[in-house]
Amino acid sequence: MLNILILLKMYASVIVDIVNSEVDKIFEYSLNGLNVELGSRVSVPFGYKNIEGIVIGLSERAVFPIEKIKPITAILDDEPVLTKEGVKLAKYIQKKYFVPLALSLRLFLPTELRRGQVKAKVEKFCKLSNKPFEEMISEIKANASNQKGILERLCQTELVKQSLLANDFGISSVNALLKKGFIEVVEVQGYREPYKELNEQKKEIVLTEKQEEAINAVLSTDKMVTLLHGVTGSGKTEVYLELISRAIASGKTAIMLVPEISLTPQMLRQLRARFKDIAAILHSGLSKGERFDEWWRLKTGKAKIAIGARSAIFAPLENVGIIIVDEEHDSSYLSESSPRYSTIDLAKFRAKENNAKIVLGSATPSVDSYLLAKNGEYNLIELPERINKQPLPEIITVDMRTEVRRGNNTPFSYALREEIKNALDKQNQVIIFLNQRGYSKNVICTECGEPIKCKDCDVSLTYHMENESLLCHYCGAKYKMVKACPNCGSKYIRYGGFGTQRVVMELQNLFPNAKILRMDRDSTQNKEGHVKILESFAKREADILVGTQMIAKGHDFPLVTLVGILDADMSLHFSDFRSNERTFQLITQVAGRSGRAKEKGKVVVQTYSPDNFVLKKALAYDYKGLFEREISLRKATGFPPFSDIVRILITTKDEEKTAEVTKELYSKLKTIYESKKEEFSFFGCMKAPLKKLQGKFRYQILMRINKNNQDLLDKIYEISLKYGDRNVGVFVEENPTNLT
Repeated sequence: MLNILILLKMYASVIVDIVNSEVDKIFEYSLNGLNVELGSRVSVPFGYKNIEGIVIGLSERAVFPIEKIKPITAILDDEPVLTKEGVKLAKYIQKKYFVPLALSLRLFLPTELRRGQVKAKVEKFCKLSNKPFEEMISEIKANASNQKGILERLCQTELVKQSLLANDFGISSVNALLKKGFIEVVEVQGYREPYKELNEQKKEIVLTEKQEEAINAVLSTDKMVTLLHGVTGSGKTEVYLELISRAIASGKTAIMLVPEISLTPQMLRQLRARFKDIAAILHSGLSKGERFDEWWRLKTGKAKIAIGARSAIFAPLENVGIIIVDEEHDSSYLSESSPRYSTIDLAKFRAKENNAKIVLGSATPSVDSYLLAKNGEYNLIELPERINKQPLPEIITVDMRTEVRRGNNTPFSYALREEIKNALDKQNQVIIFLNQRGYSKNVICTECGEPIKCKDCDVSLTYHMENESLLCHYCGAKYKMVKACPNCGSKYIRYGGFGTQRVVMELQNLFPNAKILRMDRDSTQNKEGHVKILESFAKREADILVGTQMIAKGHDFPLVTLVGILDADMSLHFSDFRSNERTFQLITQVAGRSGRAKEKGKVVVQTYSPDNFVLKKALAYDYKGLFEREISLRKATGFPPFSDIVRILITTKDEEKTAEVTKELYSKLKTIYESKKEEFSFFGCMKAPLKKLQGKFRYQILMRINKNNQDLLDKIYEISLKYGDRNVGVFVEENPTNLT
């Protein structure tokens, strides 16, 4: 029936794979007798060559004059690469974020598939022919023992890899049997399995009463979105797994999102233990072949659970039953490159299309989500206790101002040193958190006081001792370590602040017998680098783990009884209205790694602002107290969630040009502001806090507008994006995660 309907369609609407506003439109092609379906990847004539495109519509009648319509050259895959829902979601992204449809379509496909860099892995297997086995054996010469061995192996195992037989019995014996017609070669699609070593036996878990209540509350509510607010160690993961299990049992599929790539192996292990090979992983850290194979398993229905970071929201699954967003407060769920989408917004679109449920889980929910739950728009479930009834870790605050006055210029307070010693003496493990990689935060001239800066970015360079270099953590530029100040020529250079490399060195001096691992972006650059570090620490091959935010959330190490948080108030001083919220979240999440088994945990928080109310709320694990204060402040000042912040970022390689474009765009937008002042609580333009990045100067126009004013947002997008071209970057961001 489907084929008959397709044959009735004569013309295809195609989006060509070119991200350019001039070709951001539908091109019509005839089917040319091909069995083309919606979502198919096709080759079409475009100008003087054939290029790739996606079919987003089929019709019986042509829109354009028939004599001008060219035929599709070829279908590029065995089946459509996009589902009907995928095409609809791509159009939604195009309309909401004002991006070319070709760009939104790219989000759904592995890059390597589009570029033709990877194909399905095909492996050659051997099997017996249809001839009687005894007859074949009788025809083999007595001295041809390897040929007999091959036949006997294939008699026991129907299919064996040709390469394996050649390795065990010799390629000449394999070829001899092929020539005689005794065996045949068949091609089988192979599977490049990522993280093979993560398979684990299923553990029998008995759900607590609170967990059962949470699961039933998710399934019984008429609300699409549930916010699961559970303290660290409260058993949220088992709630997720049971909800996925029930979705699969009812014939549906599931998407599980985590904020960090480093968290995917741990979650994949648990999914494989429970669901075997129907769980597939999607993230940028996989090899090209692995990423393609995992995507294809989801597309063909061989896998029914997608696990990954934010890009897994584009998993090619149909009939989705549950979407889980773990650590929903994390800023990584907002894309900082075009299209600047919100993962939770796209999850809501998919859930609505599939009549699915969404679970947003966190020990420290975003203020925005918690307000929606308090107001009844989301279903709210709370898990206020750890699953093993253990108390939350004791938090000890250390005033580092006192340490400095006592002459302690190391990264560690005397209290933290003592606690580390006690933990190691008891053969427990320790986590040290510092959100600054490298050896020192910056390098400063003691004569003129100027830090050594990146030539292309308006930021200080970080010293990395391992290769005696200065790195820019924004653009990745690498410089040789300076011997004199480039500003004044002075040779008196000092290191400012501490990074993870220096922390490890100091720890090795203090505790020479301790085995120490470091986990940051530098130590996890190799494929599966983060997996090896976490596996090693979990197997008790190290005593101390030093790391950045990669280790701050989601990890479960039963032997960790102490967490040290260095420079806890670092994020308090960012010029961002969310700095209080983020500092509380970070401290609470890192603290939650301690005391997750039988022994009570401790946390030492080192700060220069011990009286700050955020730290006091974190000390008491008082999320609701923080929320009430934050929501009052934001309501009084008109910040989100009581408004929407819109930032228009203008970048060019020439500062005068950047200022000129900003001035023109500001003048144009001001006409809207003047006519609708009641919709604005702020409107202004300025240099961006980070004035230069990757060789481009940055200016911005900031505004706060009334909540959910989509018509006004559309006008702002429409006017702003007209000023962008090849030389001028203009980016519109709604409620950006980073205002620098």
